[in-house]
Amino acid sequence: MRHLFSQTGRALTIGLTGPPGVGKSTLGNALVRKVRSLGKSVGVVSVDPSSPFSHGALLGDRIRLTEHFTDSEVFIRSMASRGHLGGLSGATADAVLLMDAFGMDVVIIETVGVGQSEIEIAELVQTTIVALQPGSGDSIQVLKAGILEIADIFVVNKKDHPMANQLKHEIRSMMEMLDFSGWVPELIMTQATSGDGIDELWAGVERHVAYLRESGELDEKRREAFAHQVRQLALGQLERKLDRQLGSELAAGVDPYAAAERVLGAFGISSEVSDEPARAPHVRASVKGLT
Repeated sequence: MRHLFSQTGRALTIGLTGPPGVGKSTLGNALVRKVRSLGKSVGVVSVDPSSPFSHGALLGDRIRLTEHFTDSEVFIRSMASRGHLGGLSGATADAVLLMDAFGMDVVIIETVGVGQSEIEIAELVQTTIVALQPGSGDSIQVLKAGILEIADIFVVNKKDHPMANQLKHEIRSMMEMLDFSGWVPELIMTQATSGDGIDELWAGVERHVAYLRESGELDEKRREAFAHQVRQLALGQLERKLDRQLGSELAAGVDPYAAAERVLGAFGISSEVSDEPARAPHVRASVKGLT
């Protein structure tokens, strides 16, 4: 990565997220078809959830991209989340940078399936597409979970559904509660299986990228992606060291607060938050007796 990083920063990166079952893979497949029709090369990173029990992952998103397998200008990489929160895998940023360095014009990242904390994708890509489907019953809950703030483009997939227009109005109503100082998210209706609305979706992506360039926010997006990867790499190393340090503290017979202070002390960090006010007098006396 040290050798290749200087060759990155050229690819257009798109994040595709939304609840499970909304049709993200089918929508991604249609986007790949559109990008290829323009003569551009495409990298696809599909993140599948890992089982908390077996730790395995089906990596089934490739099944929906079979029409692109023989295309030398399309590279598909499935990844397991491996317990990583945020809807991505710990190595997703590396895969995106590699595809960028090796000359892909567009890189599409499909998340596990958005939840209340799975908004990490917005830190990694230039354009975030949030797909929703009518009649799912949880569309407003998803919007309340912070997804409204990260979406650059909303997609109501399965536009032929009887409740598609109702969902469209619900999204508009939620958007009216926010004050957008720059880009106002677009709302596009699609039918991914037939390709209906995909041209409009790609046009929306191009308008957003043009806005980012003209406003100077594209450089800010790249800085955010850089900071995101640095943070993840640093936290990953700290977590491994923390796990090793915890092994010795578990057998020490102290309370969690004292153990946390010891762990922080091992890293040369002093605890800034005192637990004294939260303790009863007899508990404070006991703790002082132990120290």
